[in-house]
Amino acid sequence: MGLLDRKIFPKDLVMLAQEKSVSARNELVENIMDMFLSSQGRLNEHERALMNDVLCKLVSSVENTVRKELSQRLADVKDVSPELAVRLASDSIDIAEPMLLRSGVLKDEQLIEIIRNRTEAHRMAIAIRAHVSEEVSSELIERSREDVIEALISNDNARISKLSMEYLVAESRNVDRFQEPLLNRHDLPVELAHRMYWWVSAALRRRIILEFDVEAAVLDDALEMATKTALKSHDSATGVMKPALDLVRELAANGELNISFLQRCLRQEKVNLFVAGLTEMTGLDTKIIWRSIRERTGESLAIIIRSLEIDRDSFASLFLLIVQSRSGGRARTTGLVNPVLSLYDGIKVKNAKLAVRHWQRDFGYQDAIMAMRDAV
Repeated sequence: MGLLDRKIFPKDLVMLAQEKSVSARNELVENIMDMFLSSQGRLNEHERALMNDVLCKLVSSVENTVRKELSQRLADVKDVSPELAVRLASDSIDIAEPMLLRSGVLKDEQLIEIIRNRTEAHRMAIAIRAHVSEEVSSELIERSREDVIEALISNDNARISKLSMEYLVAESRNVDRFQEPLLNRHDLPVELAHRMYWWVSAALRRRIILEFDVEAAVLDDALEMATKTALKSHDSATGVMKPALDLVRELAANGELNISFLQRCLRQEKVNLFVAGLTEMTGLDTKIIWRSIRERTGESLAIIIRSLEIDRDSFASLFLLIVQSRSGGRARTTGLVNPVLSLYDGIKVKNAKLAVRHWQRDFGYQDAIMAMRDAV
């Protein structure tokens, strides 16, 4: 016969309460729990409050198996006392887990206290709750190891603040396991997704460009930035690139800076002038242009050229010239050209423009990332 099948009499509870043995206390808690959870609704509000109070007083003196069952059965009860919920949620993880996963009675401040003072297993259970607030997420991110943070990022019901999201995106440069869960989140800001472009895998790069779409209104706002103003405000006009940049600005002022000019630069092996021309046309930092032409796959270059609305054949010509320039004319290009042209066909112009817009805005950040990469 199960616990819920017994008929419980008040005099039995009194007798059990008078005994000091562990077995009597266990039986008392089990009986009170049955009354508390009775589907027949035998307890009124006052009686339920008394049961909560008694359970709170007894819970620390009963066996683990009883506390575990108590936690499991009270995890979904809305009117369990906060004190009892916290006691169970702060117990060893085998007892606490049901409360941590499911109890709606636990408040943010109580969850944060558990995060600070209990184990990594407790933090994991909190990370995968059906609802996690921004405050609780921030505390988990600050105090947890990578597996808990990954679980939190993967939890669609966890709210993560913009500041925490920026931190996680920065961390994803060194922690690969954060990258895909971050890109799977519906609330990842587009600008942070495009920031991640520079260190994620090729497959995730393509997802960023092909899947992170943008509304027309956002795109219109993005296009407000004048590329010449952005370029002039940056340091890249100094040093060895300055003469080339000065020349292409003159050409641009005269309407002579175009795709044909870029092709001529590459045919004549004037790579500095090509970089300067593409810098002027896009408003991107020269370091980004240099990096794009050094990439074997050509993916970054495809995005940059697509943002200029240049046709497929012209892009193919530029890419082939760059490959030949890098290899001294010895490269076998068939295996490289088909994948990058397939990508080029799939990139929406507005997405390419958006990517370039975000890369324009982050000069200092990109400099730091590239400096770190060069130092490794």
